[in-house]
Amino acid sequence: MVTSTFTAEGSGTSPELWRRHPDWAGVPPLELRNGAEECTRLVVVAAHPNDESLGAGGLIASAHEAGLAVYVLLLTAGEASHPESPTRTRHDLATQRMAEAKAALAILAPGAPLVFLGAADGAVARSQSDITTSLVELIGDGRRTLLVAPWREDGHTDHEAAGRAAVAAARRTGARLVQYPIWMWHHGDPADAPWSSLARLDLTSQTLDRKARAIQAHTTQVHPLSEEPGDEVLFSPSVLAHFTGGREHFVVEPNDDDTLDHLHRTEADPWGADVRWYEHRKRELTLATLPRPRFRRALEVGCSRGALAEALAARCDELVAVDRSPTASLAARTRLADVRGVSVQEMDVPGHWPPGRFDLIVVSETGYFLSPADVDGLIDRIADSLDDDGVVLLCHWRHPVSGWVLDGSAVHDLFLSSRLPDEAARYTDRDVEILVLCGPHVWPEPSR
Repeated sequence: MVTSTFTAEGSGTSPELWRRHPDWAGVPPLELRNGAEECTRLVVVAAHPNDESLGAGGLIASAHEAGLAVYVLLLTAGEASHPESPTRTRHDLATQRMAEAKAALAILAPGAPLVFLGAADGAVARSQSDITTSLVELIGDGRRTLLVAPWREDGHTDHEAAGRAAVAAARRTGARLVQYPIWMWHHGDPADAPWSSLARLDLTSQTLDRKARAIQAHTTQVHPLSEEPGDEVLFSPSVLAHFTGGREHFVVEPNDDDTLDHLHRTEADPWGADVRWYEHRKRELTLATLPRPRFRRALEVGCSRGALAEALAARCDELVAVDRSPTASLAARTRLADVRGVSVQEMDVPGHWPPGRFDLIVVSETGYFLSPADVDGLIDRIADSLDDDGVVLLCHWRHPVSGWVLDGSAVHDLFLSSRLPDEAARYTDRDVEILVLCGPHVWPEPSR
């Protein structure tokens, strides 16, 4: 783990010490792919002007040269880089550093847009949720996007918050995320580096030259502001030496988004499932749309605290309820402990899936919390485990869902255009839409 300090003071860890580590030579190359998809877009997050040039300047230049669309999302103007400067106000620094960031990007990827979010330098964590939402809106369906951000364990609070926001955005969009260390190289011990999670990008001499010129464009960081105390250079030649070699390194780790688990940890009933009339009415409507009175084995995807599972259990011989939130799963397990035939499992679908087959699968208020790729994966899982007489029930809020790619209507459209059974019934009002998918032989005749 990198220390919490992030100043460039002290001699730090030398580049030679890093390069002598036995794992240095074995770092695999970084591929511009997201699973089976070739990436066509690069989205780079920088907590401060110059982060992108130092940590990913070579990648930006290489991606631009390869024809990828490049976007740089700059979170702060870096106005706090010289807090004791006698010659520059915070406004002066912000104005100059923004101009430097534009100049550097013009060197690395001419014509690429620089998107500025306006978070406070030193307080990115306060804007983390908004940053995630902005990234989700920028990326959309991320299956062909490579998202690059500061490492979430880099030792600088702004870098770490930017990294956490990017992790959540990657999970919600399906983008591939890699993260670049900055302060790890100066303050870290090579013995503690995440070698098994690193990938490298080898830079051509032309790319290396463009990166070096981009770094030098950040004059407020690589040269003293003046000879006065408080205007000292921030990135000395010994620090810059970590970023002027022939390769860049990126941390490639699993993405996670604990937003919903945090919500369950901080609120006993986050959706008001037990107190809101909307929730009670929605459960009654859900039960009323089921085409038969009883089911052999049902699955509820995204059970939260178990309110709907409790109602479904009365109609099922066996019910499996899953949720990826540990807190929600525990609450549901406690709530349903005495309900016969119910099993609650902490499970992250569609990557994991309960064994066996089901004649009822319920996806309620869950689909828009998945990336588009994960919704496709969920549909495949359902199709492969649904009995011939099986029923799929979808129930989603009809209003906008901020911070995620899909809304309820988009989720339902993906299900309707899939290989699942056709729509057999639909209920829609101002707030909620319920779809029932099943074969024509499943729907009961009026005489029965």
